[in-house]
Amino acid sequence: MTPIAGATALNLAFGFGILTILTIFFYTRNGDQRLYLTGQRLALGVSFFIFLATFILGYQLIISNFDIDYVARYTSLETPVVYKISALWAGQSGSLLFWLFILSIYATVVILQNQRKHHGLMPWVIITLVIVQMFFLVLTNYVTNPFKPTEADFIVANGNGLNPLLQNVTMAIHPPTLYLGFVGFTVPFSFGISALVNRDTSPLWIQSIRRWTLVAWLFLSMGIILGGWWAYRELGWGGYWAWDPVENASFMPWLTATAFVHSIIIQEKKDMLRVWNMVLIILTFTLCIFGTFLTRSGVMSSVHSFTASSLGPIFLTFVFFILVTSFGLMYTRMNDLRSTRRMESFTSRESGFLFNNMVFVVLCFSVFWGTLFPVISEAVRGTKITVGPPFFNQINIPIGLILLGLTGVGPLLAWRRTGKKNLIRNFTFPILTGLSSAIILLIIGYRDYVVISFSLGAFVTATITTEFIRGIRARNRKFKESPFTALKMMVSKNRSRYGGYVVHLGIVFMFIGFTGHAFDKEKEFSLKVGEKDHVAGYEFELIQLSESERPNHYAWISDLRVTKHNGEFVTNLRPEKRVYFHRNPDVNRRQPHSELDIYSKLNKDIYSIFSAVDTENGVAFIKIMVNPLVRWVWIGGCILVFGTLIALWPRRDS
Repeated sequence: MTPIAGATALNLAFGFGILTILTIFFYTRNGDQRLYLTGQRLALGVSFFIFLATFILGYQLIISNFDIDYVARYTSLETPVVYKISALWAGQSGSLLFWLFILSIYATVVILQNQRKHHGLMPWVIITLVIVQMFFLVLTNYVTNPFKPTEADFIVANGNGLNPLLQNVTMAIHPPTLYLGFVGFTVPFSFGISALVNRDTSPLWIQSIRRWTLVAWLFLSMGIILGGWWAYRELGWGGYWAWDPVENASFMPWLTATAFVHSIIIQEKKDMLRVWNMVLIILTFTLCIFGTFLTRSGVMSSVHSFTASSLGPIFLTFVFFILVTSFGLMYTRMNDLRSTRRMESFTSRESGFLFNNMVFVVLCFSVFWGTLFPVISEAVRGTKITVGPPFFNQINIPIGLILLGLTGVGPLLAWRRTGKKNLIRNFTFPILTGLSSAIILLIIGYRDYVVISFSLGAFVTATITTEFIRGIRARNRKFKESPFTALKMMVSKNRSRYGGYVVHLGIVFMFIGFTGHAFDKEKEFSLKVGEKDHVAGYEFELIQLSESERPNHYAWISDLRVTKHNGEFVTNLRPEKRVYFHRNPDVNRRQPHSELDIYSKLNKDIYSIFSAVDTENGVAFIKIMVNPLVRWVWIGGCILVFGTLIALWPRRDS
């Protein structure tokens, strides 16, 4: 009976959605306040029924109701409870319902937050939000219903269980975080569409969505970083980014959203770039839907994607609907969007922001083209031409280094125009720092992009340090504050600016980690107990090979003693070779999986994979990778999140 209640809730949400759109549309025509209030409550009703359906499906997953096809496919009796909950977004229909659930949270907060303000913008904001909800309700009601009953003429005693790759704590966090980012951009997009419909060219819509945009950007950034962390610690290939199509699907909206976050500052301060900002938010939201299409259509081959399905054409139709409607509306409002103000100087902060934005868009296009090229080549020539990491690295590393450099240039430029004396004064120390770093690196023996990356990192760090020191000195002269008090007050009064600097510092540290990939070492070998092998100055001895049966898998555990070449003990690594669903009589249903082990330090990681085992001869097949500077990717990611939280934190007036 409960699954029927879940399906009914989705049907009611769809009906309430239609009523919401009609009610608020009529309000925009006759201005009857009662219709607007009714429309608000109907919109909240849509979200309520979606919440109800989501909680019902979550409960069915926890109690293992295998009469529901989705539950039978993605859980089993042996699946731990935490992974039964994360199974909600493990499959196609469940993940679409979860998309709806996150959107409904955002929609509810927006409606309640703006009940008594923004009366000009809110009607069309609600209509836009509900239209997006309606699209996903069509999918979950009529195309891939998560409450579809199991098609079997016998009682299903147990389910298939969750993919072993997804039985990881990070994968219980990464998708929801990524969804909070993807879905979050629906809110600024809705405000943008409302501003276009209402011909509202004031900064009001930008001010209304600035914090929403930062929240969505923060979650998308965290989702991407967590995805890299999961790939690094779970997939066993020693990396965190492979330019996989689904990875790119999250990276592309991040690029345009980052450009948007920068350029709305100019619109707020100078009332410029109105057209550009509208283009960026439309592209960002469209790329979020397009990324969902890439994941769920099966059109791209990816470790992250779902199997091929009938959703592809429906998603593409919605993507084209968004583009045609949004840009068509924008075209009719072009005269309202044009700003009377112009860039006054090439050496202004405005021009620096604009150039920075253009580079972000170029990088986004290069990723977009590389991602779709295999599909385009197959459609045109009948042969799929694979585009791998070498292509993306060759094109995007130089663009990324340009962006890194611009991260340090922007803060050194003044609004409107930077005079010659100020240019020399502002740039001298950072440039000397960068050049000195490059010379030292060349003397040591580093070459090519390694030198460029590290020296640009030094340049940007010097820029950020200079900005903080200037601010502290200014407050010290004016208020006679101690350096710590001056720093605290300076940041609290301008959280957006100094939070942004901390974000930039995080990006510098991430680039240090990215550059460390140039020094990776790896080796594969087989060992019996007592045997040794060497990799990158380290000795690996197999001390023990043991076995263990656990609730949902069987494991072979290796115990590797790691020492330096001089015999100094480093650590013990215990990678495992597991077989999930090992009790299943059908050998083809058993799923092998390598659970790796990592010894991590600031300067390098020792990464061990137990790739196979020969039980008859007691041989373990091991792969070892020594990856320098990887930890700086994660340190930089944490600093980036911290800086964004500073920028988001409410400002105290004092």
